[in-house]
Amino acid sequence: MEQATAGTGVQVTKTADNRLKINVPADAGFATGSAQLNGNLYPVLNQLASGLVQNPTESVQILGYTDSTGSDAINYPLSENRALSVKNYLVSRGVQPQRIATQGMGPQNPVASNNTAQGRAMNRRVEIFVASGQ
Repeated sequence: MEQATAGTGVQVTKTADNRLKINVPADAGFATGSAQLNGNLYPVLNQLASGLVQNPTESVQILGYTDSTGSDAINYPLSENRALSVKNYLVSRGVQPQRIATQGMGPQNPVASNNTAQGRAMNRRVEIFVASGQ
């Protein structure tokens, strides 16, 4: 996964509950105000999809986020549509759709201050969590 994420801004970590967390900055994964995936994200998602196909008991949760600028009427659908774009791409690569849950979080749970451009950029993201099956 390290090679696929090189130069993309995508960060891969483990959570305290041992899930794989893939953080996709929206600026790296999507055009501004759009839910259409940027091609530079495909290698990351291809590798993720390959791993999921090989491990059919793993489940995926995809959360989309925005910054706090704009209205909820725009931010929530945009965040949901970005999460759905990631899901649809994974499904197109052979991952069963019932294994993937998506949710648009809008401006909830910011990871940085929305008072600066840098902070807002950090808050615009998609988080992908992969959990091992029971």
